Amino acid sequence: MELDTEQQTARTWFEKLRDLICAEFEAIEREAGSDAAFDYTAWDRIDPSGEPGGGGVRGVMKGKVFEKVGVNVSTVGGTFEGEFGKTINGAADDPRFFATGISLVAHMANPMVPAVHMNTRFLVTTKRWFGGGADLNPPIPFEEDTADFHAAMKAACDPHGADYHDRYKKWADDYFYIPHRKVHRGVGGIFCDHLEGDFDANFAFIQDIGRQFLDSFARIVRRRMHDAFTPEDEARMLEWRGRYAEFNLVYDRGTLFGLKTGGNIDAILMSLPPRATWA
Repeated sequence: MELDTEQQTARTWFEKLRDLICAEFEAIEREAGSDAAFDYTAWDRIDPSGEPGGGGVRGVMKGKVFEKVGVNVSTVGGTFEGEFGKTINGAADDPRFFATGISLVAHMANPMVPAVHMNTRFLVTTKRWFGGGADLNPPIPFEEDTADFHAAMKAACDPHGADYHDRYKKWADDYFYIPHRKVHRGVGGIFCDHLEGDFDANFAFIQDIGRQFLDSFARIVRRRMHDAFTPEDEARMLEWRGRYAEFNLVYDRGTLFGLKTGGNIDAILMSLPPRATWA
């Protein structure tokens, strides 16, 4: 699949960010006395037209600190099938598309350490735009961790727009909500979509989200990973994970996009926790 300059620039960054994140998470495992490492599986996509449609690499690690963490990168393209394309920005009259991005979900072994989600992406239809964000999902919230994460997201936003943080924090609060439970999925973060126009400016913002996410989350993990916890704390974590799974299977747009575009099933559903309960 041939990429233009902007497409290749975005792809290169998402793959670089993957490498930075995985190296940092493996370093945390070593600090905990574990030799856990990411296992990488490449996958190829065939477009409905029968032509090659790109692919990606699924990275998964199961360790002492990270019970299960997945970091996926993908670069795909082709044509949307059926009516789905009409729901995508710029694809109502032309079903051809390109998408590249990174998606991360971490479920932690210690319930005192928050789970987390991060996804950033670049899409091309008849329009070109960036989107994504990050949100913190603690089974047992700590005010210090929540403040740390929101400060990092604000630091990512502020150089790019005085109103960015307020706008994209609200967007995350509205999006990461489970209507049938009437609860938020976690303590929020930021979420944005359809950032069109100046590629360089929007790309710089997307890069800052990735850098600030990694800096803040790694710090929070190190702060909490040795905390003591009780069986009751673990039970609370497992029940909370059930809520997380419900959101990702019922409402998450990234899950739907992956399934509708013929993505790798294991990579799409890597967001699901390794254990969960519905008490």
